[in-house]
Amino acid sequence: MKAIYQDTVLAEAPQDELVRIEGNWYFPPASLAEGQFAPSPTAYHCPWKGDAQYWTVGSGDDVLEDGGWSYPEPIPSSFERVGTDYSGYVAFDPRVTVSE
Repeated sequence: MKAIYQDTVLAEAPQDELVRIEGNWYFPPASLAEGQFAPSPTAYHCPWKGDAQYWTVGSGDDVLEDGGWSYPEPIPSSFERVGTDYSGYVAFDPRVTVSE
């Protein structure tokens, strides 16, 4: 599967390597395109996943503020609910196209 913003591939991995949480596909850290992610100062806390890290995605003039998010250190009890450790996996804003 691919995550694409404008014409830029942000992440690419086989579907069986992704994790689906609350309707969002989370891409593993190794699948992320180098140079397409910058940390955002936006803060968010999910009561069952923990503190999120937001990302500005894309490059040049084609960037999307807070276009991705991850949970660098999820609450460990969430792994049972999700079915796997998804630390550092990145999900994307609906303006990012995720498809096969």
